[in-house]
Amino acid sequence: MKTFFKPFFDSLLFSNLFMALCAVAQALVTLQLIGARPTTYPLFVLLFVSTIFTYNLNVFAGKPKEPQASPFLRVRWFFKHNKVMVLITIISGIVLMPLFFLLSPVSQILLVFLSVLSIGYGLPIFSIRGKKFGLRSVPGIKSLMIALVWTVSGVLLPIFEAERAQLVRLSFSDEAILFAKRFVFIFALTIPFDIRDLFQDSIEGVKTIPVIFGEKKAYLFCQALLAIYMVLLFLFRGNGFSPDFFALGLTTILTGWLIFKSEWEKDEYYYFFYMDGILILQYVILLAFKFIP
Repeated sequence: MKTFFKPFFDSLLFSNLFMALCAVAQALVTLQLIGARPTTYPLFVLLFVSTIFTYNLNVFAGKPKEPQASPFLRVRWFFKHNKVMVLITIISGIVLMPLFFLLSPVSQILLVFLSVLSIGYGLPIFSIRGKKFGLRSVPGIKSLMIALVWTVSGVLLPIFEAERAQLVRLSFSDEAILFAKRFVFIFALTIPFDIRDLFQDSIEGVKTIPVIFGEKKAYLFCQALLAIYMVLLFLFRGNGFSPDFFALGLTTILTGWLIFKSEWEKDEYYYFFYMDGILILQYVILLAFKFIP
């Protein structure tokens, strides 16, 4: 049975389709928390295709000289299906363009900002003394950039589009707390990936948080971020111990356990399915708690 489903599972994970679903799920989490109906369909499609496009673009940019000799299963799978991935990436880019003009002007400005960050993250478009580099090479910035891009796309874009459709109106303080708590959660979730890539990043000279401060301190930092997330979750809109608090609190505890377990678990499926899958599970559990009296 595992052998039968493995090709489909690999395609879902390593083509970045799963990450695209995670991006849509995070937008749905935001709409659920602010009490807005999920009717901003162009945004959902845009988040889906833009995630595929940017993630695939960064994989292509980081292509090793011998992909099939890579220690990473994801890299070997991706370039084994190189022609298909090129086609998917091109289609995603084409679909992305008309969707851009269906969003509000403020969302369009944010998307331009996100595009610059996403492209600048992996592509060597910057240069110092003749040496080209991407933003991910700047010391300590890798996880921060990922968290910022995901938070802007998963929080601010849904809020702006919901307000444009007059579905909801939030105060600045509520928007700030929602942004801050999502940022620290995504930040905590990205660090175990850096710990997993600790040896490779050290070789490539990428100064991630685990490379700078060490593996043990990085794990402790993750748990501290999750604790901050729980406090902000309690403060959001003065809801206190609401169903949303317990739903997301449950996923936070699970996230903490997965991060703790990742100290021994180095399997790529663990990271790309269980760790990233938390982003989808948050929305599923939020919906489940919605129907609890």
